[in-house]
Amino acid sequence: MPILIKKRERFLEEKKIKELAAINLCVGIGAAMVTTIWAIYINSFLHNEAYTGLVSGALTIISFIAYFLFIPLIEKSNKGKLFAYSLFLTAIVYSLFAFINSFSLFLILAIVLTLLLVIRVSIFGVILKDSTKQTSIVKNEGFIYTLLNIGWLVGPLIAGYTAAKFGIPKVFLLGAIFILIGFFVFKLTEIKDSHIQKKTDHEVIKNFKEFFKDSNRTNAYIIRGGITFWWGLIYLFAPLYIIKQGLTEIAVGYFMFAVVIPLILFEYKFSALTEKYSFKKIFKIGFLITAAFGITAFFFSNIYLILSSLVLASIGLAMLEPTSEAYFLTITNRKEVCRFFGPFNTSSEIFALVGRIIPSLFLLILPFKYVFLVFGLAMFFFALFSNRIK
Repeated sequence: MPILIKKRERFLEEKKIKELAAINLCVGIGAAMVTTIWAIYINSFLHNEAYTGLVSGALTIISFIAYFLFIPLIEKSNKGKLFAYSLFLTAIVYSLFAFINSFSLFLILAIVLTLLLVIRVSIFGVILKDSTKQTSIVKNEGFIYTLLNIGWLVGPLIAGYTAAKFGIPKVFLLGAIFILIGFFVFKLTEIKDSHIQKKTDHEVIKNFKEFFKDSNRTNAYIIRGGITFWWGLIYLFAPLYIIKQGLTEIAVGYFMFAVVIPLILFEYKFSALTEKYSFKKIFKIGFLITAAFGITAFFFSNIYLILSSLVLASIGLAMLEPTSEAYFLTITNRKEVCRFFGPFNTSSEIFALVGRIIPSLFLLILPFKYVFLVFGLAMFFFALFSNRIK
């Protein structure tokens, strides 16, 4: 009888993980489509790459604050219902972007979209933690991220082709459709997660201090931030550079497509290696690989060699992306995950902010190619920091 119970528990866990991965795939396609043209869309209002980076950075500040302010909301809400609402409203906001031509309206909708993203990301982590055993976290993260990155493989191709043939507004409409598909898939699954905490943590400053009081959480925070710092190059500055070099939106789509291929090929395998070796070794090697290719890109003048280097850098990211979140979930118990998973994700916002503002400031006084050097040296710093992981 105990064997049958364990088999049933394993079956139910695998079923939930597959369902979560399917939802992530649909949402990933929609989000990847919008992200592919996001910097170009902002730049269509501002006509300045540095200002585009600064506006994007301002949105990350709002996101950072929201992750802490929304802790009580996440704790006291029905996780399944709130996750569904966030998906549905995201689809509506994507659709509205297709019809506006005012920067003020864009800014309002961008803020709303940022807040919805905070809710969706925070709740997804809680649902994942509640759906998996402690010993399966790394493996399940690898599987979910692989499916997510398939979405980020397909999404840019669709976005690039659609933007080049029909215009950027159509990309937002198609992105909304895929988010809606993710919403309906979620509604059809048996994933509910209606657990509600009666006692919530309302004190923002206290939550902030409590999070960073633990050195392991702080280390996880910085490691995760290093990954997000790098994606600032890929999803903001690289598209601007491609367009600046005279290529079209479809070239941006091809680049985004290529960047994701190493993630799909290697993320699940590297996640499995973590169990054999250690988080520290995986983090260190991953950052060193990314740093090497980032610095190499600085010394090239040919755009295709530069983009090829950035694509190969994703091999290092494949070692980091799923394992960084798995490391945090491994060191955090179920009781704390509702309270601290949101603050953990502010690492993405704060390092995304730094990864947008600092290179944007360099662009005001130096040629564009120095952006690659900035990102490469930053990855080398994170490789050295990985030595602090226990």
